[in-house]
Amino acid sequence: MNAKGYVLEGIDQLNYKEFELRPLKPGEALVDVQAAGICGSDIPRIFITGTYHFPTIPGHEFAGRVVDVYEGEDSGWIGKRVGVFPLIPCKECEPCHEQKYEMCEHYSYLGSRTDGGFAEYCIVPIWNLIELPENVDYDQAAMMEPAAVALHAVRRLGLDPLESNPPTSDLKVLVMGLGTIGGIIAQWLSLCKIKNVVATGHHLEQGDLMWLTADENYRFIKTAGYTSAIDAAKEVGETLEENSFDMILDCVNTPDSLQDALRLIKPAGKIVEVGNPKGDMHLQKDIYWKILRKQVVLTGTWNSSYCHQTTDDWNVVASYLSQGKLQLTPLITHRMQFEELGKGLEIMRNRADFCNKVMIQK
Repeated sequence: MNAKGYVLEGIDQLNYKEFELRPLKPGEALVDVQAAGICGSDIPRIFITGTYHFPTIPGHEFAGRVVDVYEGEDSGWIGKRVGVFPLIPCKECEPCHEQKYEMCEHYSYLGSRTDGGFAEYCIVPIWNLIELPENVDYDQAAMMEPAAVALHAVRRLGLDPLESNPPTSDLKVLVMGLGTIGGIIAQWLSLCKIKNVVATGHHLEQGDLMWLTADENYRFIKTAGYTSAIDAAKEVGETLEENSFDMILDCVNTPDSLQDALRLIKPAGKIVEVGNPKGDMHLQKDIYWKILRKQVVLTGTWNSSYCHQTTDDWNVVASYLSQGKLQLTPLITHRMQFEELGKGLEIMRNRADFCNKVMIQK
């Protein structure tokens, strides 16, 4: 069977062409891709670093409909609308035995190590499929991956929207970076009953800092341009002082952002580093001392939890989307046809105009 897709044949050599789909193997399904989001990590992967081998079809944020399976026993999946967990675990290493699949030592990955969703069809292990609630559309489903990553980062702080006894409301939390992940993190914090959130970003025309209360947090997410709370930005100057925050999520991932986080965190505070670094990370000696003397909890987060349980990150995202508690589509600033992926990549690469999530769809 032949299909059309975006085949990366070398660094900065992405070609929209017809390719031959290999035969399905046991435990696999063929997904008719209906929507796919461009992740910030797709930009260096396509234009700078390349994937793990060539040719590869990029794209790991996508959703679609199952149109075929290998074996008859899996035929119940045919016709189902699905989201896709892109990490394919080995299921043999120690983290896999503990169902911590996001930390698999020998994983594969749709869109970087094997063909992903920037194509008409994608071959996906049935284990990686999550059936969509009836009221969750393909656009929302294609954003489940960043939403689950954001939730995983928030949970690394010990916060959880499922917690029946949320932490005290006077916690002050800083979100550094307002891309898609940072924006969704801010919303999860609101759903965790955190009322005092400061968010910093670089996309705002009227300044790059905002103060968000719980109500403003919701309006912030509902506004793709992040403009609803700018009037309160004047308060931020007094807020961003050393030792100001109980918790910080760093979605910028540069040496400067990490140093800022260590300066701004309170003694015994918690910092989560979110996302891929943009280069080598170096700390000044006096900043490193702050880790020691403040006894800071500095932790990382990687991917998201997915183990077919109602409380894993993906199933919580699906549940909150179905209930209308999580708003993801307002973060979509551009919608394009599949044939326009190249244009979408250039928008995200050049950043000439404001953009957050660029979505391609059938």
